[in-house]
Amino acid sequence: MKICVASAGPFHVFDLARQMERLGHLTRFYTAYPRFKVDGLPAAKVSSFPWIMGPAALAGRFGLPGLRERLNFPMIETFDRWMAKRLAPCDVFHCLSSFGLQSHRAARSRHGALTVCDRGSSHITFQNEILREEYERCGIPYRGIDARIVERELAEYEFCDLISVPSSFSIRSFVEKGVARDKLRLNPLGVDLSMFHPMPKRDAVFRVLFVGVTSVQKGVRYLLEAVSNAQIPELETWLIGAIDPEMRPILARYENRFRALGVLPHTELAGQYSQASVLVLPSIQDGFGLVMAQAMACGVPVIATTNTGAEDLFTDGVEGFIVPIRDGAAIADKIVFLREHPEVRDAMGAAALARVRALGGWNSYGEQMAAMYQAALAACAAAGR
Repeated sequence: MKICVASAGPFHVFDLARQMERLGHLTRFYTAYPRFKVDGLPAAKVSSFPWIMGPAALAGRFGLPGLRERLNFPMIETFDRWMAKRLAPCDVFHCLSSFGLQSHRAARSRHGALTVCDRGSSHITFQNEILREEYERCGIPYRGIDARIVERELAEYEFCDLISVPSSFSIRSFVEKGVARDKLRLNPLGVDLSMFHPMPKRDAVFRVLFVGVTSVQKGVRYLLEAVSNAQIPELETWLIGAIDPEMRPILARYENRFRALGVLPHTELAGQYSQASVLVLPSIQDGFGLVMAQAMACGVPVIATTNTGAEDLFTDGVEGFIVPIRDGAAIADKIVFLREHPEVRDAMGAAALARVRALGGWNSYGEQMAAMYQAALAACAAAGR
């Protein structure tokens, strides 16, 4: 089985490529990331086109979001055209959504390949609608997802043989938008169990942790509302990750209620997770909150919303709690419960660790994806394609 994998940036599809290489299936990996930043793959199998991604990344780094947005769509189209021209012969072409419309067409027409669109989030129209609602609730203007990107993704959903998604929440969003259930394939993301593991907690402080971009989409306002209402003495709340500038007025309402630790190297995260009593992921929509699995691998229970993929990772009330979106009171109740019942918290942390180890990490993810390809190729062959 010959597989080509594509992802412009360093998303979970990089891990998929590494797994296909481990299993002996990878033919070529296409990316807009510089080749030297792609680790774990033979350089001879990596094709890189960083000429637009680089300027776009620099624009973001130097606080020029307008320029970053203007470069985004040209980057997507240019990368796709570049890839379509040089796509290697393959049995399967698997590409992150929005980046592969022309390449999917080339894979099928030139090589007869099975085409797989990888959508790491909810259906793009569902995502756009629920975020518009949330921005209105926050009183923040919503620019919306670029209509050209929405159009590309919808065309990919229509054209591709399969759509790979990481959560049951994602599947429901696609079905709600009219996509046939038999076109969708569920494969929750893995976690690097060698990197994420328990480390000693250095103090007895009850600490609530959030990891990710502090943004409207991540629902951080509901976490801050929750910890403000919980009224737990000596409670600490840590936010790890970048802060979206449009969130600053909301953060100002909760001044002195949290510590913002900023963006930390991936290698330091296990130590930070291990200082937490609970991870909270209050997202309005998240195809699969990988930080949940990372926290669980460090022995930390999780409170997450229904729109994060939590149901595919743990059982409500066993390794953590699953709460409705936009419900700060529910988050506060669970935080108070865990603070008042340390024996339950410890048991949940141990169950979380056991659960994520049993899931098998990225190796299991890769093996399930390879099995999915093989089943789909067999079905195509039986149908005479």
